[in-house]
Amino acid sequence: MSLEDEYRDDPEITQWQGRFITAKTRGRWEYVSRARGIKAAVILAITPEDEVVLVEQFRIPLGKPCIELPAGLIGDDAGGEGEEAATAAIRELEEETGYRAGRIEDLGEYYSSPGMVSESFTLFRAYDLERVGSGGGVEGEGITVHHVPRAELPRFLEEKRAAGYGIDVRLLMLLSPLWLKV
Repeated sequence: MSLEDEYRDDPEITQWQGRFITAKTRGRWEYVSRARGIKAAVILAITPEDEVVLVEQFRIPLGKPCIELPAGLIGDDAGGEGEEAATAAIRELEEETGYRAGRIEDLGEYYSSPGMVSESFTLFRAYDLERVGSGGGVEGEGITVHHVPRAELPRFLEEKRAAGYGIDVRLLMLLSPLWLKV
C-alpha cells in the first residue's frame, strides 16, 4: 500500500497553531505548515556586474546566521491578505537588499522540505536592478547584504560554512552547474 493510499482518508488535525506556524498530524505523520495559508516569495537577483545578491540573517531555529536568497512572506501583514506573490517579491527585495527590480519573472512554485513542511515558495528572477537604498530589512531583522561575484560563489559559501554559518538549500541551484559538470 502506498503512503497516498494509507493517508488518503485520514483527517488533517491541527495540534497547535501560532501566529505563523501550525503543527499538524494526518494519521501517524507529523508536519508543519504556515498559518493562514501564507506562502513565501524568494528572489534571485543578479546585478549587471554579475554579482549574486544574498542576505545574511541570524536564524533562531538554527541558532546561527544563515546565508540566503532574499525572501519574505506574502500577505503576512494585517490588511495584506490579498497580496500578489510578485508584489511581495518586489517589496521584499527592496526591504532586504535596497534594490528595486525593473521587472521580475515568475519561475514557479517549489517546496523546500516536503517531508516535514507543507510550505511552498514562489521563485522569482529579478532583472534591471536599481540600487535605491541600503537594505537591511525592517526593524529587528538585522539583515546584512552581500554582493558575491557569481564565479566566486562556491568559495564564498564554503568560507561561510567553515565559519559556522547555515546555508539555505535554495543556493544549491546556483552551485549545481558546477557540481554536475555535464
